[in-house]
Amino acid sequence: MRSSSARKLDSYQAVSQTGGSSWYGVAAVALAAALFLLRLGARALWASEGRWAEIVREMLLSSNYFWPTINGTVYFDKPLLSYWFILGATHLTGGLNETAARLPSAISGVAGVVLIIMLGRRLYDRTTGVWAGIILATSFSYVFYSRTASADIETTAGVLAALLLFVCNRQRPNGWWVVGLWLVMALTSLTKGLMGFALPPFILGLYSLLGEGAGKAYQRLASGPAGARWSWIRQRFDWLLNFKTPIAIIAAGTVYLAPFAISQSRAHSDAGLYMVFRENVVRFFAPFDHRGPVYLYLYVLFALMVPWSAFIPAALLQMHRQARSAAQRALADADVFALSYFWGTLLFFTLSRSRRSYYLLPILPASALVVGRLFAQRAESLWAPARRLVNLGYALLSVGAIGVGIAFLMPAAMRPGWFSLLPPSPARLIFAGGWLIVLATILYAWQRPTVRTMGVSTVVMAYLGMFFLFIIAMPRAETYRHERSFARAVRTNVATHPSRLAFFRIWGPGLVYYLSMERPIPLFNTTEQVASFAHREGGAWVITRAKDAQDLKMDKQIRAGEPRDPWDPPSEQGNRYVLVKID
Repeated sequence: MRSSSARKLDSYQAVSQTGGSSWYGVAAVALAAALFLLRLGARALWASEGRWAEIVREMLLSSNYFWPTINGTVYFDKPLLSYWFILGATHLTGGLNETAARLPSAISGVAGVVLIIMLGRRLYDRTTGVWAGIILATSFSYVFYSRTASADIETTAGVLAALLLFVCNRQRPNGWWVVGLWLVMALTSLTKGLMGFALPPFILGLYSLLGEGAGKAYQRLASGPAGARWSWIRQRFDWLLNFKTPIAIIAAGTVYLAPFAISQSRAHSDAGLYMVFRENVVRFFAPFDHRGPVYLYLYVLFALMVPWSAFIPAALLQMHRQARSAAQRALADADVFALSYFWGTLLFFTLSRSRRSYYLLPILPASALVVGRLFAQRAESLWAPARRLVNLGYALLSVGAIGVGIAFLMPAAMRPGWFSLLPPSPARLIFAGGWLIVLATILYAWQRPTVRTMGVSTVVMAYLGMFFLFIIAMPRAETYRHERSFARAVRTNVATHPSRLAFFRIWGPGLVYYLSMERPIPLFNTTEQVASFAHREGGAWVITRAKDAQDLKMDKQIRAGEPRDPWDPPSEQGNRYVLVKID
């Protein structure tokens, strides 16, 4: 039997597929694809990107695709699927390179935009879906991680796909789509960790529990015969409490465990499953690092959603008011789902005792949906306090856009203090042209201050800003990044004796990737170990940091090093890589 909430969603969907032309959605996806895919390989790998690239490089060297290693040492912190995606991308890019390493994230980013458009349309209407897609595609952190070699956007898109599957099939709680739901969660968990199994049920459970209101849920659970309470729970959780769920769990478990089982049988090691337990269960309840404060995500959210975070307070205020409305119960039920998605994700990561800013990335589609609903509504339907918050948020954005433009175009000689040491701003003429367009939209929006004009102005501001930053400015800033060029210098120096190369007190997956040696590079932590290695090999080439080179108390020469930039603080200068030749 279909639940009341399912019937409400269906009745609303029957009248909600109006407003907005379908080509707006196609345009939003196309613009997102351009933003995520253009010049994807123009920048060298950055920070943790080196892990994904180096693991795949060593898989290709060894032809062992079930045993991830970095510099020959097992690194099973993440499951295997995200690495396999990169392996697949190498067939599209002609080999392993920066583009191949990042392509799965970019494709997942585009898929996430498509999925949020579909979810917004399914819950509300086309206009809401398109707004949600545009907002997601132009949120800073979503763009950043869609252009980064990692598993974060793949996981975010997987969670979103599971929720969309639920919404599309909620009217058939006993259907076989439940198997598909669990399989999607299994594949999502194979990209980064067990969050793919944990987060969607947490969100759906919260929605099922609170779909009729917190007061109603408390009344149902706290009073009445036990049989009636259980009957209510069965009705609200009918998508979970049916005979197909055990079948779905078995199928999902088989898909999830298969790569680990193959890895264990080949390597005779259970390192994969052990790291899953350590990185997910242990880290969640008793973290050994990344112990952020409990309030971390309350402000991190606003940084992740720039520039759209300026409208989150207004959007939440408006949606909570609508969700309590009894006049449009079907619409309120869609709002309850959107709010469960948002607050459930925030609560889930806050409950985890291991907290880092980018862990919260799965909340971005929920935030885009909530804010997109705000801009899709008619201005007269908005609550007055929400409208005032929209005006305040847009005012802050306007001031910020004007300030950023002035600071970017300011000559270096006029910059105050340390900022005068930074290099000239790149592509200033291109930036100035885009900035003038943004100023024109700001002027127009303040002449006709409606929610819709402010939203359109923010779209222009966000898209042009993200396009300039990621497609133009950051590739031009590669001149000031030195890891890749340093690796080339090392390869030139050690070309005749690659076996003499060693590391001293460093661990850099990106550097290992760019060195591209055929076998692991020895890593030493004491000068005695280095001396023994040099004696055994008849000399050594040692890569270390400038501050540690002085600890090598033996005859040595500095043969190469990363250059120091004028704006480097003293601490950073000591962290530059150097190549030491020991005779």
